[in-house]
Amino acid sequence: MTIDVILEDPRWTDLPPLAERASAVVLAHMGLDPETCEISVLGCDDARIAVLNAEFRDKPKATNVLSWPAEDLSSEDEGTEPYPPEPDFDGSTALGDIAISYDTCTREAVAAGKPVADHVTHLVVHGLLHLLGYDHERDGDAALMESLEVEILGKLGIDDPYRV
Repeated sequence: MTIDVILEDPRWTDLPPLAERASAVVLAHMGLDPETCEISVLGCDDARIAVLNAEFRDKPKATNVLSWPAEDLSSEDEGTEPYPPEPDFDGSTALGDIAISYDTCTREAVAAGKPVADHVTHLVVHGLLHLLGYDHERDGDAALMESLEVEILGKLGIDDPYRV
């Protein structure tokens, strides 16, 4: 697996191993060969993610995670699996880019009483599922995506983040 982790914020000391572990488990769970997949993860702060959120989503505020899929794999039918990614001519599969904000992730984890590493791992899983065509805009899609997140996080030893 080629995972390029770019750290713009020096507080992200744990992001590279967390992103690598989470990505490997997601890809294996989804039946994809981790050795051929390419992902980029940007570890930034609230100021940077707010700029990205404004530029790409027209929402000028900080958020926890953003994703830019290399291609749109989403299904048109609500609650159904997205299309599988197709490898490039050289056998590699570029999945896309993820940005994650240290400030928002840490604040959310503390507020929820969760270990920061668990919350960051969840957000990497969430972002990678977006790269794979999953979404949560419609109820059926949200149910599918959340159930996958819970299964994958369970494999990583992390409790269901949606259980109240």
